Amino acid sequence: MPTVRSLIARSPIDPYLLLLIGTVGLAILLPARGSAQPLAESAVTVAVGLLFFLYGARLSPAAVWAGISHWRLQSLVFASTFMIFPIIGLGASWAVRGVLPPDIGVGLLYLCLLPSTVQSSIAFTAIARGNVPAALCSASLSNLLGVVLTPVLVAVLLSTAGGGFSITAIEGIALQILLPFVAGQAVRPWIGVWLLRHRTLTAVVDRGSILLVVYAAFSAGVVAGVWTSLSVSDLVIVLAIDLVILAIIIGVTTLLSRRLGFSTEDEIAIVFCGSKKSMAGGIPMATILFAGHAVSLIVLPLMLFHQAQLFVCATLARRYAKRPIKDAPPAAVQPRPVRIATSA
Repeated sequence: MPTVRSLIARSPIDPYLLLLIGTVGLAILLPARGSAQPLAESAVTVAVGLLFFLYGARLSPAAVWAGISHWRLQSLVFASTFMIFPIIGLGASWAVRGVLPPDIGVGLLYLCLLPSTVQSSIAFTAIARGNVPAALCSASLSNLLGVVLTPVLVAVLLSTAGGGFSITAIEGIALQILLPFVAGQAVRPWIGVWLLRHRTLTAVVDRGSILLVVYAAFSAGVVAGVWTSLSVSDLVIVLAIDLVILAIIIGVTTLLSRRLGFSTEDEIAIVFCGSKKSMAGGIPMATILFAGHAVSLIVLPLMLFHQAQLFVCATLARRYAKRPIKDAPPAAVQPRPVRIATSA
């Protein structure tokens, strides 16, 4: 008789997605109320600080600077992440006014202001036989810059779009994200190698932190009654908009890569690094930037987009990988098999 673990392993659905769905269900059935709510908020504060501390301790500055010499590629990924995406987000936010709850519109724009993922961008580039060193640099640099640029973009664009963002949230970013991140970078020479040898520990913290933040956000939404304003048709609309955003950005990055004369390997790195958004950094950051708002609704577009990008990019990576072997990168930079990490 098959065990639960074997059934999950054979399931076409990512196990972490099942955990996320289960966490949302738990928040709906057993939300943190009364005296439990401050405890949940304190746990989230600690989890967010620990999460970004580990990011700082794990990201190697040498790995980031190693790929910066390929400035044309890095510039295009930067433009896609922090310029083209925000323009698309402004259009999406404007298009849903009067159709979806205002916090969903805020969430669509916020989604487009986030940095790229790290693990999955590199993993998909490796699967597709692309420029892995460039992808490593782009994804790492995107996350380093995103710690500062995302709050600034939120402050500028969401105040203009009526998102109600308060500039005082920058203080929360400095204390809960920047300070732990800098501390992690500072101690990296002593614990960086140890963390690389204990990937299970960091994976548990990564994923566990996200689950805790998701529970707190959706629990607060249930207590506040925000979900009564959202219907099944609203969810379908949000998912459809997410897919349109993903299709546009993949199409734009692919077209620009080819028009600007990049190699196939560089195109792969640009497409996978320039089309993703980080749920691992986005959800914790939202709890700080949008304190007092319906965070569960704001992060909903991000959660749906995250799963959509995994499925679409996995299919795209397999298509790239089927190209003739003669187009593959030199053996010196051939990647080893990489397991896709879904929490980034």
